[in-house]
Amino acid sequence: MDALFQVQTSAPSTMAKRPCPSQNPRVPTFTQMDLLLDAFLGLSDSPSICIDFSFERLLDSLPSDLDQSRLIDRALKMGNFLLEASKRSARKRATKHNSVVWALPPDLTIKVFSMLDAQSLCYATATCSMFHKCAMDPSCYANIDLTTVSPRVNNAVVSTMIHRAGNSLQSLKLGIVPGPTASLGSCQPLVYNVTSFSWNDKRSRQGKESSVLTRSCLSPLGGASTPGMLLRTLHLYNIERMDNPSLRGAFSACPSLLDLEIVGLHVELRQTLTSVIENCQFIERLFFESSKTGRDDSLKSPTCVDLVQKCPRIVSLALRGFKLHDYKVRILLKGLRKLKYVDFSTSYSITGSFLRNLGNSIGGNLLEVLILRDCMHLKEVEVARFMTSLLAGDFKFLRHLDISNREGLASEGDWYERCYNSRIIPIEQVIKERPDVCLLADFPSEGSYFEIEQMLESEINSDISLPSQLSNQTSDSMFISSSESSYNSDQGSGNEDGRDASYVIFEESSDEVDFLAL
Repeated sequence: MDALFQVQTSAPSTMAKRPCPSQNPRVPTFTQMDLLLDAFLGLSDSPSICIDFSFERLLDSLPSDLDQSRLIDRALKMGNFLLEASKRSARKRATKHNSVVWALPPDLTIKVFSMLDAQSLCYATATCSMFHKCAMDPSCYANIDLTTVSPRVNNAVVSTMIHRAGNSLQSLKLGIVPGPTASLGSCQPLVYNVTSFSWNDKRSRQGKESSVLTRSCLSPLGGASTPGMLLRTLHLYNIERMDNPSLRGAFSACPSLLDLEIVGLHVELRQTLTSVIENCQFIERLFFESSKTGRDDSLKSPTCVDLVQKCPRIVSLALRGFKLHDYKVRILLKGLRKLKYVDFSTSYSITGSFLRNLGNSIGGNLLEVLILRDCMHLKEVEVARFMTSLLAGDFKFLRHLDISNREGLASEGDWYERCYNSRIIPIEQVIKERPDVCLLADFPSEGSYFEIEQMLESEINSDISLPSQLSNQTSDSMFISSSESSYNSDQGSGNEDGRDASYVIFEESSDEVDFLAL
């Protein structure tokens, strides 16, 4: 028993202590291949001529050409393996180094990347693995702006960006813009002639897809993950191949849309507004600039009523370059009771009669910005009445008014007779008594209206010749009658509804045809 007790008591004293990891570092174990590779890499310090002679001796020792070819192939294969392994290890080491020296944690890095433009974000993605991982976060693609001044973006780029954003997508801007966005009060047209670019700018290069957006560029919005469900802003500029069916499909995938801007698309106003009414009833800002000034007479009164009833949240409305009639405009202004910003610049047929008794009514009294620049049929007497109402205290919230016209205002009797220096419009009195209103009333000293008419007629004739070249089966008389009918009605009061057939849209058969043509 004593012996057993001695063994039991002495056992703990003979047990060895577990060493600390720092005191006994783990020694790596190398395999035979590791040792061979280490010896092989040691040859990199040898002169290259020695390696060349050794390789030549190995080749000469082989009896046949087939064996020599196999040896060369194995050497090339081994060299590629070492090259790829070296690149991977270098990237790993660089990523580890960047993660140590980079001052921001991943969440703040993602926040910074989400503020970058699309091109800068792509540069950051290609920098290193750590940046690539952060830049692939969907929140970095919440606001996609792919607008350019020349054709540089195609459908594949748009699709990639939208898929990376997923359900985080909130803003999407596509197309070609001629320059910086026009400032408040400016009527600088954003419509751009896309066909003016050279063929080399739009054709496909090195087997890649053409740098031109087609009608299917918005189809990813309705993909499996429904990235368009939470989209708030959609701006489209001068996409010459876009059509109304494609827009309708995009709008159906964006029920939460609040801000819609369409410039220079060959789409019809009535069909576009109908698609908005059916799918985007939360819309708050609607900006639509026609690609052909004064030729779209498709808007009808029922469409105006539906827009007022189905989209009552509209605060900003801009319909530029369309053929609008006063009673339709009045429906919009009196029905949209939250309206604060209105822009009907370069619109045809507007005489200004819609402004009568508008400032003291429920609709229109909240207007802060009213832009009627270069409205060809805007009458001097209607502007004078509106100025008088301003002096009487109407439109108390109005802060910006633009009635400038490069061809002067139309007279009461004949709109061909232009007024350049009106005596009945109390401009100076308004400036003095309503200093809170920024008033722009720039008129030329003398007009060149008929020169403008000749320019428009030549533009129409050029538009007529294009479809006749595209299709030999369509008669010239149809295009001539449709074009002339939209202008002949301008000589009257401009308050008659035109037929829907007066607006002609030429559609292409499919996107495949576009690529075959390139």
